[in-house]
Amino acid sequence: MNCAERLVRLFGSQAEVARRLRLDRAVVSNWVKSGYVPARWAMEVEALTSGQVSAFDVLTEANARKPIRLKSRPDGESPYGSPLTGKDAMSDFAPAKRITSFHPPQRTLMGPGPTEIHPRVLTTMSQPAIGYLDPVFVEMMEELKALLRYVYQTKNPLTFPVSGPGSVGMEYCFVNLVAPGDKVIVCRNGVFGGRMIENVERCGGTPVVVEDKWGEPVDPQKLEDALKKNRDARVVAFVHAETSTGVRSDAKTLVEVAHRHDALTIVDAVTSLGGIPVLVDDWGVDAIYSASQKCLSCTPGLSPVSFSERVVDYVKARKDKIHSWFMDMNLLLGYWGATTRTYHHTAPTNSLFALHEALLLINDEGLENCWARHQRHHVALKAGLEAMGLKFLVKPEHQLPQMNAVVCAEGVDEAQVRRTLLTEFNLEIGAGLGPLAGKIWRFGLMGYSCRPDNVMLCLSALGSVLEDMGYSVHVGDAEAAAHAAYAAMHAKAAQAKARSSRAKAAA
Repeated sequence: MNCAERLVRLFGSQAEVARRLRLDRAVVSNWVKSGYVPARWAMEVEALTSGQVSAFDVLTEANARKPIRLKSRPDGESPYGSPLTGKDAMSDFAPAKRITSFHPPQRTLMGPGPTEIHPRVLTTMSQPAIGYLDPVFVEMMEELKALLRYVYQTKNPLTFPVSGPGSVGMEYCFVNLVAPGDKVIVCRNGVFGGRMIENVERCGGTPVVVEDKWGEPVDPQKLEDALKKNRDARVVAFVHAETSTGVRSDAKTLVEVAHRHDALTIVDAVTSLGGIPVLVDDWGVDAIYSASQKCLSCTPGLSPVSFSERVVDYVKARKDKIHSWFMDMNLLLGYWGATTRTYHHTAPTNSLFALHEALLLINDEGLENCWARHQRHHVALKAGLEAMGLKFLVKPEHQLPQMNAVVCAEGVDEAQVRRTLLTEFNLEIGAGLGPLAGKIWRFGLMGYSCRPDNVMLCLSALGSVLEDMGYSVHVGDAEAAAHAAYAAMHAKAAQAKARSSRAKAAA
């Protein structure tokens, strides 16, 4: 029996061997077929099996099957000249452990982000790098801006991705719109409203906080009252889709309230963009930011932003210097503007390739269809979770389809549930934050992760784990409820299509 077969016998299956070594199952399958474990895995195998399969056995077998061939050299001669010794060898700084190439496990990502990435996006991201002022890259930048205008539903010329995650997009908005001494109304109903307050303070502004209970939307009347009391407020900031609670606020109404008092608006659309309607021009949003790794289903590290002409004029008219060189809108206008490009920073070219492809996928699907897909799978997931007896934190009319906050089952260790889902099913869900830590689970249905197979896997795995932990749940009921929800939606869609066909025929 060779080493590969011994590993499978020890751990019961090829899948389990792959999981423990953090490899794709196909790799382990190839070991079994070829009849040996490659020599580079000798130490890991010995450590994993506590010596039952020794590194010596692996090395001996691998060398017999695939001998190492070296060019002939005199003993002790290095191909690079005289070997270095002592301090010259820099051995004091070498890693203490043997480090090999990193191969992440294949996870089903149903947490608050990042999401799974579409194969087309992954392939595009691996294309050859080119210069950030290459004419071909500049042309791609213009296409990228056009695609972003589509998903934001805006004609704002200054619509582009900031080099950095959503938090950088947030800071970009605040550092340009908030000057020292400015009064800013910040609506807080979760973690990310709190981060807005922090940004106001760091810009030297004075935050006036409008508080709402976590799990409830921002109250427009509270905002109205705050603006009446603070008529000198220059900016209103709020989160459209609060990732920490799964609640949606009425962005259109909140912007209207702010504009009645002549205040500019900063809107956090990190979790909403691509998952639910975000209508920048229709709502009159002044400044808005999002993130690439949520419903856009791209690699993390980019923050799409969009600014109205009113904001651009406001920033240009500022007498003081923007308190960040990297995020100074006046400087970036020369790089992302419509004129000849001027060097600002080395853009993350391959990440921008990926975002271009991710947005192209949404364009191909159709934005309205993308919104509808998120809603459809939310309905099915919700039906299954409720069939288990679980309750949602947010009232139905304010629930986000892409971020489902569910009250944890009573009598179970919620952290253990998440750990078991991750280790046994390779399924990631999110935990609660702040005052909701230990009280809710967050199920993400965003971008490429928003698929029926993920919904059914999640329900099946969760039901199995909860039953094993003694929670009263009948395995299969959740899946049946989700299937029934899908069937009802399909039937409703078919009826609507038939009615539309009859109406067209009659016309």
